[in-house]
Amino acid sequence: MTTQTSTSAPAVARRRHVPHKKAIIAFVAPFAVLFLLFYLIPIGYAVWQSLLVIEREGTFGEAREVFGGIQQYLLVFQNTAFWTSVGRVLLFGVVQVPVMLGLALLFALLLDSPLIKGKPFFRLAFFVPYAVPGVIAAIMWGFLYSPNLSPFTALTSSVDLMSAEWVLWAIANVVTWVFVGYNMLIIYSTLLAIPQEIYEAARIDGAGQARIAWSIKIPLVRPALVLTGVLSIIGTLQLLAEPQTFRAFSSAVTSTYTPNMTIYATSAIPNVSLAAAFSVVLALATFVLSFTFLKLSRRGEGA
Repeated sequence: MTTQTSTSAPAVARRRHVPHKKAIIAFVAPFAVLFLLFYLIPIGYAVWQSLLVIEREGTFGEAREVFGGIQQYLLVFQNTAFWTSVGRVLLFGVVQVPVMLGLALLFALLLDSPLIKGKPFFRLAFFVPYAVPGVIAAIMWGFLYSPNLSPFTALTSSVDLMSAEWVLWAIANVVTWVFVGYNMLIIYSTLLAIPQEIYEAARIDGAGQARIAWSIKIPLVRPALVLTGVLSIIGTLQLLAEPQTFRAFSSAVTSTYTPNMTIYATSAIPNVSLAAAFSVVLALATFVLSFTFLKLSRRGEGA
């Protein structure tokens, strides 16, 4: 008798009626439709476009698209300019992302500290650069870097920030200035969610503010740091607006300076199929790097 009851219970649970099915569908449907129209369908179209090649009958024959298999991808892996741009943004990310997230964490800890006064002002001041569009920020910093227009002539006259040697780090400064406040806000929101009882217990044990920040706050905001790290990796590989704007200020920034600029220039030739293949490879590289970062972060938590 007991055995019969235990085996029939899961079957009853499986047949349990889910309430408000229509309401669930009504709330999920707008997201599902937009996700399908503006995410899945464009991805599918890009993959299909990357498998096409253009053929002509004769020199001046009409161009037509035919299925070419992996021909475009073979061209991608033979394209030196594209892989040079990938290496450039990876170098950019290795230096810029830790600096940006370190500053974001520092500002978040300062805002969460009881020793800091005027927190609303500083919270707004740190976040305001993110409200400036990337193109506007790049134009503003481009004029500040220009030796003839910058108010910091002592620096710009001795160090050419628009030269091939320095322009990558000049762009890194712009990106850091814009996105530190955004990442700071994510980390600060996580800090606000930490129960105050933990801090009170630490203070009773004699811990000061520095010790609380190092031993309690930073470990507890690790998920926010992982999230901002993943977002920063994705943003690094998608770098476009700032270097594209800097082309007006520096001849060192070419049309293939970053992967996205290479894709943009290729599509303007026009060679849409090759540009689509570049995009697919870049998306896969972004996924692999982000997934690897997540795995390494989880392994660190397990250690």
